[in-house]
Amino acid sequence: MSTLSPDELRTLFLFEKLTDDQLAWVSANGEVEEYAEGTKVLTEGDPATCFYVLLSGTLRMTRVVHGDELEMLRSEQRGSYCGATQFLMGQRGEQRYSASVYALTDTAFFSLPAAEFGEKFGEWFPMAAHLLEGMFLGRRNTDAVVGQRERLLALGALSAGLTHELNNPAAAAVRATSSLRERVAGMRQKLAMLARKDIDPHLLEQLIDVQETLVKQVADAPKLTAMQTSDREDELSDWFEDHDIADGWDLAAVFVPAGITVERLDEVHAAVGEEFLNAALRWLGYAVETESLMGEIEDATTRISTLLAAAKQYSQMDRAPYQWIDVHDGLDSTLIMLSGKLGHVEVVKDYDRSLPQIPAYAGELNQVWTNLVDNAVAAMNGDGRLTVRTARENDHLLVEVGDNGPGVPPELSQRIFEPFFTTKPVGEGTGLGLDISWRIVVKKHRGDLRVRSEPGDTRFQVLLPFTESTDDT
Repeated sequence: MSTLSPDELRTLFLFEKLTDDQLAWVSANGEVEEYAEGTKVLTEGDPATCFYVLLSGTLRMTRVVHGDELEMLRSEQRGSYCGATQFLMGQRGEQRYSASVYALTDTAFFSLPAAEFGEKFGEWFPMAAHLLEGMFLGRRNTDAVVGQRERLLALGALSAGLTHELNNPAAAAVRATSSLRERVAGMRQKLAMLARKDIDPHLLEQLIDVQETLVKQVADAPKLTAMQTSDREDELSDWFEDHDIADGWDLAAVFVPAGITVERLDEVHAAVGEEFLNAALRWLGYAVETESLMGEIEDATTRISTLLAAAKQYSQMDRAPYQWIDVHDGLDSTLIMLSGKLGHVEVVKDYDRSLPQIPAYAGELNQVWTNLVDNAVAAMNGDGRLTVRTARENDHLLVEVGDNGPGVPPELSQRIFEPFFTTKPVGEGTGLGLDISWRIVVKKHRGDLRVRSEPGDTRFQVLLPFTESTDDT
């Protein structure tokens, strides 16, 4: 093992102001390492064990950004440093290299063990060490606190939206149940009225058959326009007037949505005759309303079940964090959870349902979809067209969230994934949504997150691999 003498160390700008004792320690604890041209000296993400100072040759520093390895620095300046540059934080947990370093030419470095050097640096320069440590911890704590606040705000918004969406069908079910109770009571009264008139049992049987026929067609009744509804109600009102049925317009408003026509009323008239026609029609009206109200209750409770299922899918309750998933399930559940924000937004789904399942952390991807959809809605000021598209792009699954808002200015497109960078007014955004999304997609799923934007067409594209990474556990 070779090292540098204190006099040689003093020729490096990093060490030129050290005392003789300090230089002696550096000389005794450091060593010279030589690397041939093309050798990879450090790998991004590996434990940061050494602090390196360039003695000769040329180094190339790279980082993986959005799935691509980009060159950050190329230097041949003697004294340039790399590796465990945050050696002061070694006491607070394992540090990792923030970049990869390659030897572009035959290169020599002077290396120091990061843990020991960090401890000595703190002894030699206590005030500087405290200041640097404070800067590092302050930034990390700020990230943690603001990130937690961001998640709480997102959870609050989702909870408020879900509560609003659940309240609508629940209130509809309560109203329909109350009306149903009244209609059932009315049916009992009309049936008792018919019984008091000593109606022929055979005639009552015919009336029940007619009732069953009319009730069955309620669910399949065609949807009418306002003009068609008005015309049909006029036809039925005229028929009621011709047969001396009082308040026929009231019955018409019940029968028309159920698809009952004049021809059906003629069948009822033929079945029960003129004497029992009024009571029979009232009884049938209650039966039709009862069926319609039960349909409303079924729709409302189905809607509640759908919302709860979406919430469970979104939160990934009772499911493994890492699993094979259909990405469309998460997209749909996210749109349902955010439906309260999408009131005036046209949502267009362009799904390729033939895409296979992918290995992913489903709950964290749902957070990505939430951030992208929420940003798109904010960009459109809550009124525009949101497009969610899935497709295959080479060996990756593509999820694209687009909006027709004003777009991202070119000078900002390179900064939007930076932590704490936001274009929203002060107090309305933390600038962590896209940073968190980028970390989830790129760091955790080995994918890519990018933006394509021009006025009226902004698209955030998420690329996720179809296969498991050998690093996933």
